[in-house]
Amino acid sequence: MAFDSDWKPGSAYALTLTKGDVTIDDPGQVVTESEPFRRLAYTWHTFTPEWAAAYDISDDYLAQVTAEGRSTVTFEIEPLGDLVKLTVVHDGFAPGSVVLPDISDGWPRVLSGLKTLLETGETVPAG
Repeated sequence: MAFDSDWKPGSAYALTLTKGDVTIDDPGQVVTESEPFRRLAYTWHTFTPEWAAAYDISDDYLAQVTAEGRSTVTFEIEPLGDLVKLTVVHDGFAPGSVVLPDISDGWPRVLSGLKTLLETGETVPAG
């Protein structure tokens, strides 16, 4: 994925998916907080038919996820001496959310890939 924004609070962002070369540009996708080198928060992306087609998502699942309200992703960065602590919180899900189980599987993979990149300089092959 690639994000395009000026990362100022209230600004929209466009999300380009590497799979299917799909760009999701929706005014509801906004930066909610931005404190450089400390904190970044934004509303989670819009689920579109193009996204669904790129990932072979069923029409039924697409209807379920588009019916849910937006969630929010927050990245917090804390200096710890010579180290840095990154905390990622993805919240704002209603009880029974169908999106929550999927992102709960996705974020550990993303963060593991980031750890590998930072430690080795190499990316983990997409799979």
